[in-house]
Amino acid sequence: MAARNTAYLLVGLLALLHTWGVTAHVAVEMEDRVEVFRGETASITCMFTSSEGVGGIMIQWFFVTQTGEKQRVFYQDPTGTVVDEGTPFTDRISVNGTGATGAIVVTISNVQLDDELEFICLVKGLTAGTAEGRTKLKVFVLPDFPTIEGVQTGISINDGPSKIGTCEVTNGFPWPNITWYRNNAPLRGSSDVLQVLPSTTVESSGLFSVKSELIMKVIKEDKDDLFYCEVNFFVPGGLRMTETPHINITVYYPSTAVNVWVESPKGNIKEGDSIELQCRDNGNKPSSILTISDETGENTIDGNVLVLHNVNRLNSGVYKCGSLDMDTYEEISGNTTVFVNYLEPAVVMPNDSVVVTQGKELTATCNALSSLQTQIVWLKDGKAVSMGNSLILKDATFDSAGQYVCVVTVPEIVGMKTSGTLHVEVQGPPEITKPDDTEVEESFGTTVDLTCNVRGFPTPSVTWTTSDGKILPPASQIESWGKVDSVVSIKVTSDITAFCNASNDFGTDALTYNIAAKGNGFIIAVIIVCILLLAILGSVLYFLYKKGKICGRSGKQDLTKEKSSKDNIVVEMKSDNTEEAVLLGVNGEKQPPSHQGGAYLNVQK
Repeated sequence: MAARNTAYLLVGLLALLHTWGVTAHVAVEMEDRVEVFRGETASITCMFTSSEGVGGIMIQWFFVTQTGEKQRVFYQDPTGTVVDEGTPFTDRISVNGTGATGAIVVTISNVQLDDELEFICLVKGLTAGTAEGRTKLKVFVLPDFPTIEGVQTGISINDGPSKIGTCEVTNGFPWPNITWYRNNAPLRGSSDVLQVLPSTTVESSGLFSVKSELIMKVIKEDKDDLFYCEVNFFVPGGLRMTETPHINITVYYPSTAVNVWVESPKGNIKEGDSIELQCRDNGNKPSSILTISDETGENTIDGNVLVLHNVNRLNSGVYKCGSLDMDTYEEISGNTTVFVNYLEPAVVMPNDSVVVTQGKELTATCNALSSLQTQIVWLKDGKAVSMGNSLILKDATFDSAGQYVCVVTVPEIVGMKTSGTLHVEVQGPPEITKPDDTEVEESFGTTVDLTCNVRGFPTPSVTWTTSDGKILPPASQIESWGKVDSVVSIKVTSDITAFCNASNDFGTDALTYNIAAKGNGFIIAVIIVCILLLAILGSVLYFLYKKGKICGRSGKQDLTKEKSSKDNIVVEMKSDNTEEAVLLGVNGEKQPPSHQGGAYLNVQK
């Protein structure tokens, strides 16, 4: 009741002011539009001014329905605020501010597509009249990433306008825009050779899906073109763009030329190589058939690759590649020339082996027929000894003997070479290689190895002998290429002189070794000392016997059965060279064998 009385008081005051003729007004300012993404919170601000002040201001918020009608959602006057029930915003709207500052903000949470409406802020003063402002709420949804799909089959240049591909972007709001591009240039307009057919679908969610189909008449140059779509769509505060992947289409067109070439090996071809020929026409038509063949027709294949293994000079010639259009039976062709380089086996003269007399000269030649320039080098023991096709050996020696290899190469082609061999024998008397020292000193009883290296042709015979004419068997003897390596083993028991004797049809040669036995005089001295010790021992025994210290005269064996007047003791001495026994008396007298009547001591060595 008090509020109603207050309202009547305000109305009366308004009438009184109007009667006095005082002029009053109200002004409202709002943004044209507020933009948000779906699901976000939108804030709509209403700014107002009044000449009466804000004490008696009444504020109402409306939205305009799809049919154009206004529906209130909020009311505010000096007595309070009311959120209208039964509207789409009843549970999602809130108001910030009381209007005392000349501004009031309506906030809508969880904005949806249906919220894209026009909102009205109506401000009414007591006497200043009424003013309103309007703001459109715009809602945006980002679309899915666009897709592009090109035609899977080829397109002939003889066909009319054909479908190139389709671009599609889904679930955007508001609807996105699609633009076709070819090689970074936009395709627009509609003509007999180019058409862009767009279509838009409204999904059950209220979102938009846009599809665009490109139809175009293709030409040969389109075979390398790249097609893609650009998609533009609005977002709060601006415009965004994204692109699809780029695609290429298959264009069918007839051939106008054929190219055939040797794919491998690169560069010059030599006998023994494997050749790969490839063929390609400048058209692109499934009905075209390629065939590669040589002049004879023996090597023919349906396809664009021909491989020949282990080629020779007979494979040289012109190779043709033909392209036949099975639709029109028109054929075009191209060709290339193949040349197989060759290098025949080397021919060495004299052939195989040759014998040259020591001190004479030998000339040998080496040649090999080739399709290219050759280079010749002579090798001996892996080292180059001559360049060119001629080998000249002047004043031949045994060092000149051996195997010579003639190597013929073609510098222009790596690995192209041939070779021949020549075995040279130098005939002459034996030559023994003198060792550093022929005077050998070895310990008594040891074994020494003596070597003898001999050269000569015909191969010399080698024998070992000693100074006393004894023939020594070799421990080892190796013969090769007019050389003899002989070794003899000798046990040192005394000073020895050994000879290596070499001989062939042209002469002889000899080598002398002198071997000195270390420790031989010492052994002789030891033997003499032992003999002297034995003599002394015999004298001592005799003395003891004489004194009766060893055997008494009454011993078991009677040694005095027959005495002599001189008590002779007979010592029997035997020599290795005679069986005659010599009996010596004590006084050194020689006794005949019959005089053995007395006792005697038999001492034998």
